[in-house]
Amino acid sequence: MKRILITGAAGFLGSHLCDRFLKEGYRVVGMDNLITGDMRNVEHLMPLAEFEFYHHDVSKYVHVAGDVDYILHFASPASPIDYLKIPIQTLKVGSLGTHNLLGLALAKGARMLIASTSEVYGDPLIHPQNEDYWGNVNPIGPRGVYDEAKRFQEAITMAYHRFHGLETRIIRIFNTYGPRMRLDDGRALPAFFSQALKGEDITVFGDGSQTRSFCYVDDLVEGIYRLLLSDYAYPMNIGNPEEITIKQFAEEIIKLTNTSQKIVYKPLPQDDPATTT
Repeated sequence: MKRILITGAAGFLGSHLCDRFLKEGYRVVGMDNLITGDMRNVEHLMPLAEFEFYHHDVSKYVHVAGDVDYILHFASPASPIDYLKIPIQTLKVGSLGTHNLLGLALAKGARMLIASTSEVYGDPLIHPQNEDYWGNVNPIGPRGVYDEAKRFQEAITMAYHRFHGLETRIIRIFNTYGPRMRLDDGRALPAFFSQALKGEDITVFGDGSQTRSFCYVDDLVEGIYRLLLSDYAYPMNIGNPEEITIKQFAEEIIKLTNTSQKIVYKPLPQDDPATTT
């Protein structure tokens, strides 16, 4: 049986990845410091002999006894609410955490896949963005702690690939939804769901013309699984190519709930992307 280490295992995406790789016959080591993760996401896995859980911060030295064939690095705050509240930890998990795990991968002879993000494109000047676009990021803005952590993460991963010959994979994740998604993480999709369920008016930041695409978690996990087992070492966008404006999305939520909710407009946060696929 192959053995895989998944960091951020108690998070939304990490827990679904644990499910998938256990289903595929892997032994799974889950690791999370629970700063934003939730043990309820993996409690159904705890009785399994093929699953181990380590409560650990990957920004500190990472040791895993025994063989490790693959590493999936998904430990990072991903919500604006979280990374604006814990900016230093966000930077550390993207830099020190990635460095520690790359070192572990090198020592174990493991292939490592890192979870990057569409945020590396910042507020893009081209639309849609392909992987060759370098982005338009404000490194000292409030969102820079997340954007630049992920850009550094990609850079050091490629350095290990080129200098050490380490097998690496990079996925750039776009908006994803599904079971175990937090409804309080500050992003449009979960926020709209939460407000709709509570009967509250829908809050749209800006004029609602900014576009987003939404990918179901099972589709994203399938893309991650295929990329990990592929021979492609460069960044890969994985998401839904069909876009919708935030205003259209809010109107659709109101239509589906069949309520008298209204759309309330508030100022757009600094450096919030106007367009993304």
